[in-house]
Amino acid sequence: MSAVVDECVFCRIIGGQIPAEFVLKEAEFVAFPDINPKARVHLLVMPTAHIRSLNDIDSQDAGFGQRMLSFVARAAAVSGVSESGYRVISNNGPDGGQEVDHLHLHVLGGTLLGDLV
Repeated sequence: MSAVVDECVFCRIIGGQIPAEFVLKEAEFVAFPDINPKARVHLLVMPTAHIRSLNDIDSQDAGFGQRMLSFVARAAAVSGVSESGYRVISNNGPDGGQEVDHLHLHVLGGTLLGDLV
């Protein structure tokens, strides 16, 4: 592994060095519960490859974004929130609140979510 991947907590979870209970795991994407949930269901969905942020999506193949969103929908269904509704959030960069430099989406649901602003 590269030094960046070795230091990335999400890469270490994906690689099995840090235990996690995956809600859904496929070759290209994984979903697991956030350790500090903001809703009854709060998943982190991310690519298995180390991609830093949404700013790096264009360097992926043309179907990457669609496949990731389809995976989000499957993870929401497995978690039982697809019918009642859920919110998908991406914190991008330091000012956007991104704490781990590995592209990830927050999927929140299972309760009525209030306004963000």
